Amino acid sequence: MIIEILGTGCKKCVTLGENAKAAAEAAGKTAQIVKVTDFAKIAAYGVMSTPGLVVDGKVLSAGKVLSAEEISRLL
Repeated sequence: MIIEILGTGCKKCVTLGENAKAAAEAAGKTAQIVKVTDFAKIAAYGVMSTPGLVVDGKVLSAGKVLSAEEISRLL
């Protein structure tokens, strides 16, 4: 599983990345966490508000920091 965190690297983006990692570990899934900071790549996903959460190429969230529990439900 590839989890992409879309954003500039701000505190919210870092928190979302940590929560995504925790959710994947809790679900027993192996995940590669990738940080995407290139605005062109972020826009290509149709995300205009960061942070964004993309799992295996599918945008699951944009513009908010999900908790590990919320991410677990989406996985």
